[in-house]
Amino acid sequence: MESPPGAARVKDVLWGMQVGVTVLAVVLGAIFAAYKWQVFRESEPHLTITHEVSHRPVGASYVHIAVTAVLHNSSKVKMEFREAFFLMQKISPVSDEEIEALYAEYAQAFEQGEYKNMQWDTLDKIPITWDEDVVIVEPGEMHQETCEFIVPKDVKSAIIYSYFYNSRVPQVPQGWGATTVHDIAARDCGSVDVEGDCNASQE
Repeated sequence: MESPPGAARVKDVLWGMQVGVTVLAVVLGAIFAAYKWQVFRESEPHLTITHEVSHRPVGASYVHIAVTAVLHNSSKVKMEFREAFFLMQKISPVSDEEIEALYAEYAQAFEQGEYKNMQWDTLDKIPITWDEDVVIVEPGEMHQETCEFIVPKDVKSAIIYSYFYNSRVPQVPQGWGATTVHDIAARDCGSVDVEGDCNASQE
């Protein structure tokens, strides 16, 4: 019995569709497997930031704090930075009422399934920008950026943030950061009026 007119053509089309679906499934499976086994992660930038912090008295009423962010490029790609910021907030001394209000806001966000940092009083925020090709960290190498703050001598503890934006995706603000709590404690210097440095190195 002869096949109806056009049956062969329909059969060829269906066969082509089946082949196309099979090829697409193989390609998608390969992509999924590549990401699952992190095949492409070698081309992604990875940065580790640590802080080195020191302080000393300046004048009769102030303390100088130097924060050095040490950037370690642990990836296999060159990294360039065009923008960053350092932020310092006071966490001591504060009143009990301020602490209770901060914690209540933090706890409420946590109960709602959100996460937010406690909003301590900001002492200073210093944005930094660089021209193209100024700050480049090659694979396996390290780079240091230092930022200086002057704070009143009644500040006993501060929380320090640094954040370096990923210049490869400037349209989407993202990057790498580090946080350090630094104590300007009497046991370090005896008093902020004593000459000399009080040093700390923290991640």
